[in-house]
Amino acid sequence: MVATINDATIHYVDIGNPSSIPVVFVHGFPFSHEMWKPQLDEVGKLYRATAYDIRGHGMSFIGDGQFTIEHHVDDLIALLDHLNIWKTVIVGLSMGGYIVLRALERNPERFRGVVLCDTRSEADSDETKLKRFSSMVAAKKNGSAQFADGFVKAVFAKETFDKNPEAVEKIRKIIQRTPPLSIAGTLLALAARTDTTNSLSHINLPTMILVGEHDITTPPSAAQALHERIARSELYLIPGAAHMSNIENAVFFNEKLLAFLKRVASTPE
Repeated sequence: MVATINDATIHYVDIGNPSSIPVVFVHGFPFSHEMWKPQLDEVGKLYRATAYDIRGHGMSFIGDGQFTIEHHVDDLIALLDHLNIWKTVIVGLSMGGYIVLRALERNPERFRGVVLCDTRSEADSDETKLKRFSSMVAAKKNGSAQFADGFVKAVFAKETFDKNPEAVEKIRKIIQRTPPLSIAGTLLALAARTDTTNSLSHINLPTMILVGEHDITTPPSAAQALHERIARSELYLIPGAAHMSNIENAVFFNEKLLAFLKRVASTPE
């Protein structure tokens, strides 16, 4: 399905029980809503499950390739309005977590619970910004396929390449389909994002934090920092997983997610 919001076409899927609590999934960079398939298949059996392609990713509008996290939050809130979702449980991984944290700062009234996966609240260090700028040049020069080859090595655990090569190839192909202009524009948006650390203490929602035990991109220490600052949070380390924790150990991930959703659903708003 497609929604026209903020002068852009945003592709999304919306499945499950429309009368149950809505759960919205926000994917990471440089993926698409397809990364959430292991969760949509399970969550959609009990709840309303929605996932969308962030602007410039998947089948959503790329435009001029000039993105910001702020504009991605604008799209998220506009999509919720389009779908008549006034309060949702929001699930974000990596860049999706950055978007979620900023949305919680801006529009806390739109959320009933939050799941933060393999993400952090801090803005990029100068060193990380410089790495992103270098990656921007490389992506535009060498193309998405070469960028994908390097990226999957950074976000999957070594054992995943042996035990679940199909998952690695699926993500590789998603990245390969992401235009270099979108990759470069999103890298710049990530480097320019605001720091949301000071707002963590104001989050007064049921919050679950999940992180792969082998994640080197947003390590368990970053998840622990979130947990320490968000009063109503719970933290789980996902065995055998790195940055793509929802795919690398979908059974464990889904077990924790469904238990969390059950608790939120049973709690009066």
